[in-house]
Amino acid sequence: MSETLTETLPVPEAAAIKANLVSIARELGFSVCCVAPARPARHADRFRQWVEDACYGDMAWLAKRVERRVDPREVLPGAKSVVVLAMNYFQGDRPEGKAASPGRFARYAWGSDYHDLIEEKLKDLSTHIDDLGGRQRYYVDTGPVLERDIASAAGLGWNGKSTVQIHRELGTWFLLAVILTDLPLPPDPKESDHCGKCIRCMDACPTQAITAERRLDARRCISYLTIEHRGSIPLEFRELMGDRIFGCDDCLSVCPWNRFAEASKEAAFQARPFVNDWNLRDFLGLDVEAFRELFRKSPVKRTKRPGFLRNVCVALGNVGTAEDVPALQRAAEDEDELIAEHARWALERIAERS
Repeated sequence: MSETLTETLPVPEAAAIKANLVSIARELGFSVCCVAPARPARHADRFRQWVEDACYGDMAWLAKRVERRVDPREVLPGAKSVVVLAMNYFQGDRPEGKAASPGRFARYAWGSDYHDLIEEKLKDLSTHIDDLGGRQRYYVDTGPVLERDIASAAGLGWNGKSTVQIHRELGTWFLLAVILTDLPLPPDPKESDHCGKCIRCMDACPTQAITAERRLDARRCISYLTIEHRGSIPLEFRELMGDRIFGCDDCLSVCPWNRFAEASKEAAFQARPFVNDWNLRDFLGLDVEAFRELFRKSPVKRTKRPGFLRNVCVALGNVGTAEDVPALQRAAEDEDELIAEHARWALERIAERS
């Protein structure tokens, strides 16, 4: 569709296009589909300050081309609307498994990798926009856009004090995706902030990574430390990690709005056996190929073997027993020093408790 036609799209036609997209999004399994105007992020200054303070840690890509990240029109020239989608991944309480000492995974990582799942659905939805003559780009947690800021502008919930997006019906258990388009779609009304005086998320953070309302220092966050951080876990945070080996849900779990959350109907989010049936020490037996096979099409593969076994060693240092010592002794001889160093630390911790 030419720029001129896009500019002059009749209001009834734009509303019909939007209604059609919302209907298709629902059929594809998205829980919510809203629209925001393509404008600079409302909290762009807050993001710039966060970058200036280097709160991104090892995630250096967040500090690149900041001005592009805060304005979707820099990503897609001529963009007029942003379609914002939410997919529910809540699976209820963690089911009982065979493992006596399992590690804790963030809920979104229980099943298949959401990037692959949602991207396929975005392709389908994007095809419909192509048919309408629009141009677009879509992202699921991978593009240079501030998804949560845009989601708030689209009325898809509000940004909580932990920086996590909150929705009246979904609570905190949903994933965001966006489609930037040059179609001038009618925007949805904004949702007001309903956090009130509640600071449960801030109080619940084990490492006090939420340093102020709506400000997260990634360098202190367990999700960052266990997933994005590639080096040694700082000593000050190891004990605080507890038995968490991939991500952390503490600030999400305590949100009062989760009382309305219902289990997702998407089978891909159901827990894989390693979540409940594997003891922590079992993971230490994984070589590179076994790691790749176990976590194939799982978000856990992002850590790679050294980072994941590093996390497992820390967890065993916190909750392990004498039964875990042989596995840790073998890990202490691993050719990867990142694993070996954390295994030696775990052995020292278990010896101290004994």
